[in-house]
Amino acid sequence: QVQLVESGGDLVQAGGSLRLSCTASGRITSFSAMSWYRQVPGNEREWVAGIYSNGATKYADSLKGRFTISRDRTGKTTHLQMNSLEPQDTGVYYCRASLGTANIWGQGTQVTVSS
Repeated sequence: QVQLVESGGDLVQAGGSLRLSCTASGRITSFSAMSWYRQVPGNEREWVAGIYSNGATKYADSLKGRFTISRDRTGKTTHLQMNSLEPQDTGVYYCRASLGTANIWGQGTQVTVSS
């Protein structure tokens, strides 16, 4: 069974940076994609960024180049580097790994940006 564990969430002041990590465990060959989402209470979960099996990356337009997604050489860990954080970046950040048509979610990590 494949599991995802996120880490790196914290309380940070506006303008600061955080680096989130998501590590997969279990019997894994390769993911077709790993993505980050975020959710604020009362709102729908919002896609933030994705990295694909060919190494391509995509980002939500609203991020304006502040976030960078990457993965390690094993393909089992993905990172989300978040710079110039703003209070509206506050939320629970979730990692999602795609295996064909199946999606696996982590439990989330809280990011709080104070003004």
